[in-house]
Amino acid sequence: MPDHPLFESLEGLRGTGKSTIAPMLAEARQAVLVPTVPPVFQPLRHEVDKRRNVEARMCFYLSALFTAADEIRRHLTAGVPVVVESYFARCLANHRALGASLGITLPPTLPQPVTYHLVCAEDERRRRLAARDKPVSHWDAFVETVTDRVTDAYAPFPMHRVDTTDLCPDEVLQAIVATDTQGAHSRADTEPVGAHPHLLPPVPRHAAGAGRP
Repeated sequence: MPDHPLFESLEGLRGTGKSTIAPMLAEARQAVLVPTVPPVFQPLRHEVDKRRNVEARMCFYLSALFTAADEIRRHLTAGVPVVVESYFARCLANHRALGASLGITLPPTLPQPVTYHLVCAEDERRRRLAARDKPVSHWDAFVETVTDRVTDAYAPFPMHRVDTTDLCPDEVLQAIVATDTQGAHSRADTEPVGAHPHLLPPVPRHAAGAGRP
């Protein structure tokens, strides 16, 4: 058995380093990097993201995640380590911040990752975003107006905080590898996502009103 978690996830706001670090962590762990929006979902993803229905978008991403969870479970059953760039926590935190009113309780049988919450000083995060050569969707722009809400919605999830400010990718990777996953937040390994009903209550409709056209 490896001396590191078999299943690890990265969470955090855009620009904190998830997409850069995830393949590096997978390589370091000799793990499979599983996309949490599987390839078969990608064409529909672009269509869903063009629309303005936050509940429809949330349901789409949950469906993709449940499909990915089946693949993750197969790898873990075979003893193969898995890394993902975000998991259910991101979907739930982002859509809650965006105003989704669905109350979601996730099944306790889902594979449970050890999760690293990547954070970054806001000025540096915005510099990173400005340097990106990636299309910015309506939802990306919307999330940037409610980052405090996203952070608040992340708070109840058990995660290990990793500050990526002023660190190069190799230094971030080393910080993750050196994290004591049996420390203060070791319940990320064993406690079901959504086990606490207060994590996932419906969000009042007024939270999203100003952001919708």
